[in-house]
Amino acid sequence: MSVERKFIAKDVIARLKEGNEKFLKSKTSSGDVSPKIREKTSTEGQFPYAVVITCSDSRVIPEAIFSAGIGELFVIRVAGFVVNKTQLGSIEYAVDHLGSPLVVVLGHTQCGAVGTALIHHEVEGALKTIIDEISAAIGDETNPLEAVKLNVKHSCEVITNAKVPAKVIGAVYHIDTGKVNFLDEI
Repeated sequence: MSVERKFIAKDVIARLKEGNEKFLKSKTSSGDVSPKIREKTSTEGQFPYAVVITCSDSRVIPEAIFSAGIGELFVIRVAGFVVNKTQLGSIEYAVDHLGSPLVVVLGHTQCGAVGTALIHHEVEGALKTIIDEISAAIGDETNPLEAVKLNVKHSCEVITNAKVPAKVIGAVYHIDTGKVNFLDEI
């Protein structure tokens, strides 16, 4: 069941950029987390204007980075911001059932998973699946920022190839400055 979209992707990108600018100037999060919005989303449901797939890194907080509150972003977190069937299912749910018109793959600087793939560190267990995916995406790249961008682009391609009916865009969050650069700006 598809939900009618309430937002236009290009307007959402502008809103995210504006939110990031607020974040860069603020000392506290400015998203609405009030009792009123909690009650509203409890009774009326959620209608997030964007899906953000990002890393599990504790320094990457999409709601704060984009000055968003409760019900505004549908956030999917996974180490290395890789996309497999589980993440695709969550993305499809947000797009098809909640009406989100935009999917942002938000990579970040100083990513431990990308760093592990860069040094070709052998890992065991389930983490190996993530590192193998990143290694395939970055190939022989040795520059950490370029590797992050390649991994973002790869995840965007996975989503696009799955024919998710939403605009898909990549971005990189800079841990040191708080600035988000969308890939078309880099």
